[in-house]
Amino acid sequence: MNEMFDRTSVLPVILALGVSMLLSFGLTPLVKRLAYKIGAVDVPKDRRRMHSHPIPRLGGLAIFVGFVITVLLFAQPDRQLRGILLGACLIVAVGVVDDSHPLGAGIKFILQIVAALIAVWHGVVIQMISNPLPFIGGPYWDFGIMAVPITVIWIVAVTNSVNLIDGLDGLADGVSTIAALTMLIIALLMGDLKMAVICAALVGACVGFIPYNRNPAKIFMGDTGATFLGYMLATVSVTGLFKLYAMISFIVPFIILGFPIYDTASAFTRRILKGQNPMKADRSHTHHKLIDMGMNQKQAVATLYLVAIVLGLCAVMIVSTGYMKVVLSIAALAGTMFLCLLLGVPIAVALAFSAMAALYNSEFLSVSTMAPTSFAALDSFTIMAISSW
Repeated sequence: MNEMFDRTSVLPVILALGVSMLLSFGLTPLVKRLAYKIGAVDVPKDRRRMHSHPIPRLGGLAIFVGFVITVLLFAQPDRQLRGILLGACLIVAVGVVDDSHPLGAGIKFILQIVAALIAVWHGVVIQMISNPLPFIGGPYWDFGIMAVPITVIWIVAVTNSVNLIDGLDGLADGVSTIAALTMLIIALLMGDLKMAVICAALVGACVGFIPYNRNPAKIFMGDTGATFLGYMLATVSVTGLFKLYAMISFIVPFIILGFPIYDTASAFTRRILKGQNPMKADRSHTHHKLIDMGMNQKQAVATLYLVAIVLGLCAVMIVSTGYMKVVLSIAALAGTMFLCLLLGVPIAVALAFSAMAALYNSEFLSVSTMAPTSFAALDSFTIMAISSW
């Protein structure tokens, strides 16, 4: 997935985005009817749920179908892409069953591993990344025989991370849209047409579903959609970001997916420290914290969208050059400062974290990478402040 193209030839990318958006938008009402027929309805029965009446939850099927049709129309599937699509079919099949007749966590986990192995078998593997500790060892880390288990862990972890943030109307769909859009921009900057088409199809499918999923939601994406989006973001990042851009900085994929990864890690850590089952759902996620702070659903979702956008800007900065890097740096800093003010986080403390990141980069990397990683560290601190409030 690294063939170069004329950067003015973006028509397939634009068409992929538009077609997938129209398909997703048009298919959602049909999927909504199907959800009622097969009993895929979310009935509020505990404090974690934010809705007060039953809502169908099979919406991710529309996202999946719109995406797959578009990819088959505008992309030329190679071995890696075929593996990703096959794994995605398994993920969606499990999601459809789980949305209508809930499955055990163990069964779903095993089938997610199988889906990840399908992608790995077709060449979707993280072989190496840039060394995050340049004072130890060489410039790159070659995973060798550990490449397969590390890739499987990455795919399954991201798949579940996106699923676990699906707690407010439009949250998982919007955050996934921002992540996919960031990957799309990076693909265009790096001249990767195939990855750009795939990301555009994913962005369009997500955008087409948003009108039905925004607050007050008419339909949820359910596990069908959340796990599918997580799986796609994880596998596409392996075929594109880890293979091409991890040579620039290993942190690019982690920044793009920073919010769902950190939210899941912090929730699991908090449960373990309290002696609770880390897999047991509770109200310890970031969006619950914002609701408990007094925000309504729209305000909480908008705040987390901003977090995802700023992290996306940080990721794009790493692969950009010249004036674009400066503009994105200013935008990321402005967004971070606004988040600090909104959430009551001391700006001086956030700037201290940025300064430490800058010192690290100037000492071990190069001046050209100082600003992006500094702001990335600053924004990571902001997320930690939100989650730990």
